[in-house]
Amino acid sequence: MQQKFGKVAVLMGGTSAERKVSLKSGAGVLAALQRQGVDAHAFDPAEQPLDALKGYDRAFIALHGRYGEDGTIQGALDLMGIPFTGPGVMASAVGMDKFRTKLIWQAAGLPVPEYAMLGADSHFDEVEEQLGLPLFVKPVREGSSIGVSMVTTEGGLRAAWQEAARHDPLVIAEAGVMGGEYTVGILGDRALPIIKIEPTTAFYDYDAKYFRDDTRYLCPCGLSAEKEAEIQAGALKAFQVLGGKGWGRVDFLMDEAGRHYFLEVNTSPGMTDHSLVPMAARVAGMDYDQLVLQVLSLAGRD
Repeated sequence: MQQKFGKVAVLMGGTSAERKVSLKSGAGVLAALQRQGVDAHAFDPAEQPLDALKGYDRAFIALHGRYGEDGTIQGALDLMGIPFTGPGVMASAVGMDKFRTKLIWQAAGLPVPEYAMLGADSHFDEVEEQLGLPLFVKPVREGSSIGVSMVTTEGGLRAAWQEAARHDPLVIAEAGVMGGEYTVGILGDRALPIIKIEPTTAFYDYDAKYFRDDTRYLCPCGLSAEKEAEIQAGALKAFQVLGGKGWGRVDFLMDEAGRHYFLEVNTSPGMTDHSLVPMAARVAGMDYDQLVLQVLSLAGRD
């Protein structure tokens, strides 16, 4: 493995709001690579200058959020000639932007929930009427449900916008699609088994994703084989139309009538003990260490 991959940097931590989660992901990835004989080393861009990456042969990106998942670190690695895991600059930048992701998916004919962009001059009552309740308000360029609010009562949209705007000046409101939340892991050119997510909280928030032990994950997900295959094909298209490659994750929602709507894409999925891609990979017959090695083998340049 040392000869095949050379010296590998596992990028973790960083400066985003998802730093703590990234450190957990990176620690898992680093241990898995070292167990398999890879010459892997932790590298935290918040504590080391990027030019210290010179001399590394490959990078496993376990950074989440801004400056790690938004195309910035991908551009730096590309300039240094270091192959890296996951999508390149453009796909990472677009995938981090929920609004522009939706625009591209709509142009490609993929279903998305109804949405509206919000600002200080928005007519909040009209947006509530347009989208209906419940609805969700999100910072456009954050992950892990940071800054997300669920609005269930009339007149609550403005406060939810103010909370989201603390994290990003770009804020989006999405109609609530309440028939179930699901995710599809992407590995290379195939979609992994779909996972259904059943939080005990009002929605799949930060705590439910990373710290609670009462969130249920169902895989098999309960959809018919035909419906699962249809959505897997759509998820691959959703990933690839953004320029995605290597690996990632596409989240979608179902309504009560059984229609699906693609929600967002994750171009640097979590690799913690609560993370979804490792769960789906296990159902597909691949353990954590095998998954990590497979992702590293797909590393390339933009």
